[in-house]
Amino acid sequence: MKNRIINVQDVPISISQQELDDYICITDIAKAKTGESRSADVVKNWLRNRNTLEFLGTWEMIYNPDFKVVEFDHFKSEAGLHTFVLSVAEWINKTNAIGLYVKRGKYGGTYAHKDIAFEFASAISPVFKLYLIKEFQRLKEEENNSEQKEWDAKRFLSKNNYLIQTDAVKRYLLPQMNYRENLQWLAYAEEADILNVALFGFTAKAWREANPELAKKNNVRDFATINELTVLSNLESHNAQMLREEKGERFKILQEIAEYQLNVLNAAEEIKMMESDKVTARSI
Repeated sequence: MKNRIINVQDVPISISQQELDDYICITDIAKAKTGESRSADVVKNWLRNRNTLEFLGTWEMIYNPDFKVVEFDHFKSEAGLHTFVLSVAEWINKTNAIGLYVKRGKYGGTYAHKDIAFEFASAISPVFKLYLIKEFQRLKEEENNSEQKEWDAKRFLSKNNYLIQTDAVKRYLLPQMNYRENLQWLAYAEEADILNVALFGFTAKAWREANPELAKKNNVRDFATINELTVLSNLESHNAQMLREEKGERFKILQEIAEYQLNVLNAAEEIKMMESDKVTARSI
């Protein structure tokens, strides 16, 4: 994901996403206090402070199972000495920290997990921190609204394609049966579950029984991911086509399509994350 920029008291602040969480450029935050020329020095001075190290170490111990506590204790014991100097790169390399990272090139600087960035902003200016939190929250609200619109669009597409499918069922399955004597037409009532089982692995009834409270106002498709809704939309089109052509073993075919398409979409997301990690590793 590209860096996002928020303006806090006329200072542009870069935000990057790493491992599905937000990191804020604290070098940009430092510029609000000292200007661009001394922003890197502000970050270094903040890092060598004992209170800062205790905060960083505690955060890492909570969220980072690979954090090297022994190295952290060594740094903490030296904090406060006039001879103690610590860079962000050294902190990361020696302790295997994940709360900070350094990025080169465009939008370069020291980035900190949002928890740490807000703590850094407190040390720079409590007032600036409040405005930073406000703008950050505004950004997240905009992103959440955008994601919701995308989800709603996929849901809408899925519902429209479902109409195509049900039309195909009415026209090409039911007319072949005698409704009063042959009750096989009841299979129509379960037609949607062919897709549910192909995609989710269980029927709508099974989901309702397992989630009675949620089922009062929702159905299983309301909790599908965007990738699942995309595949569901495609499955409905495929199913309608197969019904018109009277193809057998529709469930098996639909299941294979669902598995293949989900694997493609999920693999694409993993590749994006791996490429993002490589860019981060090269910048450190």
